Amino acid sequence: MKQRLRPSQALFLFTAAALAFVPSQAWSQAPAAASTAPPVTVAATLRADQPGPLVSRHIYGHFAEHLGRGIYEGIWVGEDSPIPNTNGFRNDVVAALKALQIPVVRWPGGCFADEYHWKDGIGPREKRPSMINTHWGGVVEDNSFGTHEFMDLVELLGTDAYITGNVGSGTAQEMMEWVEYLTSGASSPMANLRRQNGRDAPWRVPYFGIGNEPWGCGGNMRPEFYADLYRQYNTFVKNYDRAKPIYRIAAGANSDEYRWTEVMMDVAGQRMDGLSLHYYTLPTGDWGTKGPATGFAEDQWFWTLKRTLRMDELIARHSAIMDRAEAEWKAAPGQGPGGDRKVGLVVDEWGTWYDQEPGSQPGFLYQQSSLRDALVAALNFHVFHRHADRVTMANIAQTVNVLQAMILTDKEKMLRTPTYWVFEMFKAHQGGTVLPVELQSPDYAFGQEKIPMVSASATRTADGSAVHLSLANTSPAQGVTLTVTLAGLAPKAVAGRVLTATAIDAHNTFAAPNAVQPAAFGGASVKGDTLEVKLPAKAVVVLALR
Repeated sequence: MKQRLRPSQALFLFTAAALAFVPSQAWSQAPAAASTAPPVTVAATLRADQPGPLVSRHIYGHFAEHLGRGIYEGIWVGEDSPIPNTNGFRNDVVAALKALQIPVVRWPGGCFADEYHWKDGIGPREKRPSMINTHWGGVVEDNSFGTHEFMDLVELLGTDAYITGNVGSGTAQEMMEWVEYLTSGASSPMANLRRQNGRDAPWRVPYFGIGNEPWGCGGNMRPEFYADLYRQYNTFVKNYDRAKPIYRIAAGANSDEYRWTEVMMDVAGQRMDGLSLHYYTLPTGDWGTKGPATGFAEDQWFWTLKRTLRMDELIARHSAIMDRAEAEWKAAPGQGPGGDRKVGLVVDEWGTWYDQEPGSQPGFLYQQSSLRDALVAALNFHVFHRHADRVTMANIAQTVNVLQAMILTDKEKMLRTPTYWVFEMFKAHQGGTVLPVELQSPDYAFGQEKIPMVSASATRTADGSAVHLSLANTSPAQGVTLTVTLAGLAPKAVAGRVLTATAIDAHNTFAAPNAVQPAAFGGASVKGDTLEVKLPAKAVVVLALR
């Protein structure tokens, strides 16, 4: 999680350049047009005869930082809470998250990770020392939610753990001991300490991040310094179970800081499994005034979607740098370990970032989630699918009550956001084989700017029983009729669901928690090798072809 008091020079330059091309009317407060325009027609081809790479389940991952009401109140209320819970975990939140089939959760940060000392969060809760969360609101953390609680949550959700270690203010020894505490089954000092604290068997920790945002809140380091530091700390992340080695993730670039990736790949690339990338979508592109989560007009709808589509360029350019380095390793495999290594790109912080809700606690980053966020999520998933040969994981920021959250809570109340429903609809893609979708999308134009109106992605399930086609229409006013040729596929039936609403900022509230939710979709039909879809304006649709 970024502390955004001082945006990078690169981000500033991009923002300035982007804003320079915004027509003056783009920032007007004119309402979005109603969905009355006649639909346009689009021809497309779904290439079931040209299967691509597998979609990693882990691109549907989550991020739960010690921030605001994300952990405390959002997930953890303690055993004595009047809110129904199991061992301190909210029953309603756990049930909702389990329904998403979450593959991985990143914890404890974000910026918080590089101030977190894990030994403060173990042992009897009444004896754990408190700390001040200096990044997020200056609140006092009592450390009642620590290592054991997080790993209990992982087991409760049936998901994988992705733990981020403290490089910024910690030591290599501290990180080494945490890995031992978590994963060693031997009679060793840290493993025995774990046993004293009530856990005999070691946990499985498939993913470990070595620091977070060292270019910013994680230490304000230069890439050369962090690359050397990574090599040092990585040495002490031991594989206590050699049959299940830990996937080590190095802290990567902020947005378009491509030199960071160049240095990391050249200096430390053959010693890492994954390299992270962080990119947040802001309606205005201005970290000082980001724009509201609701009550916005079509200008901020358009610019939010345009800016989130930049994820495709970022992944492509960082991937090209990684491709170049890997080609050099392969050409000279004797020069170092892992000459044939392919490093995964881990987008472990992504999503929208708005001005926090009026009246909410400063630094808690609490914001609503609207239909706009549902489109953002769908568009990013399509980008990740297109780059499935490189993107091994992605983690939405964040799970509960923070930024682009799945779930919002207010004391005993809980609601699922439109973003939640996109994750729920898209879980059908997890682990599937990418099937290319060829289409020439019409433009959705706003002023002098434009973006593709239609975004699409398709996968075949691992067992071959179904092909899933997801579609997103970015236009707030115009529907689309798609005629899709199914190459290598002749399904007998099609069914699906749609997520849409009347207003572009439609959202769920505690008074109306189901205002925006999926509905059965009747606008698709299949005959032979032809699929016809009547895609509504401002909508996300997921179809199953069987």
